[in-house]
Amino acid sequence: MFDLFTVNKLIDLWLAEDIGHGDLTALSMIDADARAAFHMNAREPLSLAGIDVAAACFKRYDPTVETEIAVQDGTRVKAKTLLLKVKGSARSLLTVERTALNIVQHLSGIATETARWMDLLKGTKAQLIDTRKTTPGLRMLEKHAVTCGGGANHRLGLDGGVMIKDNHIAVAGSITKAIERARSRVPGLIKIECECDRLEQVHEAVAAKADIIMLDNMTLDAMREAVKFVAGRIPLEASGGVKIDTVRAIAETGVDYISSSKMIQSSPAVDIGLDEA
Repeated sequence: MFDLFTVNKLIDLWLAEDIGHGDLTALSMIDADARAAFHMNAREPLSLAGIDVAAACFKRYDPTVETEIAVQDGTRVKAKTLLLKVKGSARSLLTVERTALNIVQHLSGIATETARWMDLLKGTKAQLIDTRKTTPGLRMLEKHAVTCGGGANHRLGLDGGVMIKDNHIAVAGSITKAIERARSRVPGLIKIECECDRLEQVHEAVAAKADIIMLDNMTLDAMREAVKFVAGRIPLEASGGVKIDTVRAIAETGVDYISSSKMIQSSPAVDIGLDEA
């Protein structure tokens, strides 16, 4: 889910970057009163994300453009599936075409990659979640794309919860001191998560009453030991070095969450085109 007010501000930046002082090709070749209709089509199997944003790009540039969304975000579609219809000023449609395609291809790439990972987790209790390793300016949309692929979001930003990592612990002096300080200074409903890379740290974090424990770069055996020790008292998140070929084995240790940046950082754009209707 995303906020249209914020998205429109982003679209203004995208269009300004691409159009500059004007689309020389459209302005020089196409009559001002020319009309056109196009269909946005999937050219490969994919999980869709950002189709509403693509439609908003056309409407933002020219409110008279008519858009009709054929498939909703989060849908897995086959090649040749019609995704969006647009109709209106030929100049407007061709001017906005690349911006609209760029964003829906990028976001659908993230959703498609996330769906690949989610398929590997079927039959386990582990929930796949993203990280803050996102493209500057696109976090809201990239995290939306993760949910379209079946994943879930970690913190949206630094204000979304307390995450105590190794450097925080070093400054505070210990895990116990770090958690105690955080607990005394943040609102009661804010979750406090603590990163642990050794089993003795897990023991300390449990004793200090962390709300969530991150198992950072632990071996599978160490994760299993942590799961056994915690015994469901605190949610456990596995993180660090998670790859598509290791995610299933990590899930089978019994952790509650698996976080990775790979769904966003390593996803290729999918092939979507705008074709004459």
